[in-house]
Amino acid sequence: MAREFNVDKPNKVWCGDVTYIWSGKRWSYLAIVMDLFSRKPIGWAMSLSPDSELTGKALSMAFETRGNPDNVMFHSDQGSHYTSRKYRQLLWRHQIKQSMSRRGNCWGNSPMERFFRSLKTEWVPETGYRSFVEAKNSVINYIIGYYSQVRPHQHNGGLSPNAAEQKFWFAY
Repeated sequence: MAREFNVDKPNKVWCGDVTYIWSGKRWSYLAIVMDLFSRKPIGWAMSLSPDSELTGKALSMAFETRGNPDNVMFHSDQGSHYTSRKYRQLLWRHQIKQSMSRRGNCWGNSPMERFFRSLKTEWVPETGYRSFVEAKNSVINYIIGYYSQVRPHQHNGGLSPNAAEQKFWFAY
């Protein structure tokens, strides 16, 4: 993908990654699928295991909520949850083309890293959450209520992801 993060319309290139969040007495894992056009998270899932079932749930949510779009490219790192047979079959089923960062290239998925940094510095308490349920509810509130709806993005000329997509569809 050669770090082409500027996309001219929604549902053309999505990216994904997984991060960890302290919840109770252990780590929980959050998988996100983001539309690179507006930097909007369009699919997510949380679990106690960072596996291809987790990333598959996030991808399926994105695919369904975006109306089963055609000709989508999905970009990620080379983590085992993205290279597994199960995940690649899901991509094939949805006819999504896969793109991956070069091995060991931390800049290859920088929009996702930026999202996780924002989540953890703007929203997640320094000590984490008391439970998995509390973590999941709070993260969903961040994604839907703040990050997508309110938070201005430099990439979008100061617009939130929702406003950037509304502007595109209004002009389309």
